[in-house]
Amino acid sequence: MEQNLSDSGWRGSPEVWLEAAYYSLLESGVDAVKIQPLAKKLGLSRTSFYWFFKDREELLNALLVRWREKNTGNLIKRSEAYAETLVEAMLNVFDCWLDRELFDAQFEFALRSWAIQSEEIQKEVQQADRLRLEALKRMFVRFGYEEIAADVRARTTYLVQIGYISMQSREDIAMRMKRIPHYIAIYTGEVPQQRELDRFYSRHGHVPEPGA
Repeated sequence: MEQNLSDSGWRGSPEVWLEAAYYSLLESGVDAVKIQPLAKKLGLSRTSFYWFFKDREELLNALLVRWREKNTGNLIKRSEAYAETLVEAMLNVFDCWLDRELFDAQFEFALRSWAIQSEEIQKEVQQADRLRLEALKRMFVRFGYEEIAADVRARTTYLVQIGYISMQSREDIAMRMKRIPHYIAIYTGEVPQQRELDRFYSRHGHVPEPGA
């Protein structure tokens, strides 16, 4: 992690401290997010932390807000994005699984690991799951599915992805792209049209292999 403190003075800034906390959470878990180690990592004094945050709990809460706004917020937005077909709507959601700026899978894993240690964070994760599932369910309802069918398809879509994250499953981008049309067909009950896939591939800078 590179830090440039020249623009923010010797104390750093709220963003600098939050970014350092974020990387510590991802690398070593919540127990590593402590003021003195962060100060050492940043080359700042411990007292400079208190110009921006009241205490460690306030910093941890800022991390939680960042996760909530990014992962839950963007997933809901993508599920509500304009789409002419259900396949297109599902591909909008799939943007989250391929773009870390929309949905940070490492952050998600770190929060869920944190939740094992904290009942309060576990409640936050459960609330996020409810909001995300409800958003996906609304997407299916929007395209004509009845409530129970929409609920089951939403759960199938979401729980598979959370499984990928929880298992820290790895697949190269070519294989992921090759599997996506099949996932779409399973989740939506519709075979994606080539033009729908082409638009999706294009926005992710992917060129399918000939015959793929």
